Amino acid sequence: MEKFVQVENVSMVFDTKKGPFVALQDIDLNIRTNEFVSLIGHSGCGKSTLLNLIAGLTRPSSGLLLCAGREIAGPGPDRGVVFQNHSLLPWLNCLDNVFLAVERVFGKQENKAQLKQRARDALAMVGLSHAEMKLPHEISGGMKQRVGIARALAIQPKVLLLDEPFGALDALTRAKLQDELIRIVEKTHATVVMVTHDVDEAVLLSDRIVMMTNGPAARIGGIVEVGLPRPRNRLELVNDPAYHRYRGQVMQFLYSSELAA
Repeated sequence: MEKFVQVENVSMVFDTKKGPFVALQDIDLNIRTNEFVSLIGHSGCGKSTLLNLIAGLTRPSSGLLLCAGREIAGPGPDRGVVFQNHSLLPWLNCLDNVFLAVERVFGKQENKAQLKQRARDALAMVGLSHAEMKLPHEISGGMKQRVGIARALAIQPKVLLLDEPFGALDALTRAKLQDELIRIVEKTHATVVMVTHDVDEAVLLSDRIVMMTNGPAARIGGIVEVGLPRPRNRLELVNDPAYHRYRGQVMQFLYSSELAA
């Protein structure tokens, strides 16, 4: 399906004490099935606002959003969301944090044993079978983010939405989880939309990079088509001229936007 997620002439205006604030204006974007799209831009450019609109967490002031041909009117199991903050319940172990989401989506169709197996399979996919019974405070930040990804994948969403999922992690952990995400996306054939500030992350992971202009009234300032073949290996890309060309295009846009601010 060429137009799996459709954002059609979407604008978002927030009411503030100082009056209306136009966060996004006239956004048009089509995302294909199994495509990995990154949203990048300076702080305040509306990246997370656009992601929240696709997630159905907020409704647009004008315009229309569709997923698989159906209007996005609110949150739904067809869209799994992973935030920068893992949002795990501290009194539940890793397995039960994932089970909670699975039960909500599949609870009327499957018995408890089947639901538990779904949760276990999702944790296994992110390499956390050994940590099923651990509480959030007993695991590292990177492991918490893996649980968050497992919870989102466990409901078998049509679209995986990631809001800077690795932004708070150290460089080595971030690189490891980026590689893990590459493996998971290849295995699940997920459609992914990710918000990031990291240019290298965007080029490594994406099929397209959507570059947002500075706010207020942020728009799509350009789109970079990343033609790097998959599967991708970060070490092999270090000396790849195409990788550096795509990186340069994004850096030039961001630098120009900063000078214009």
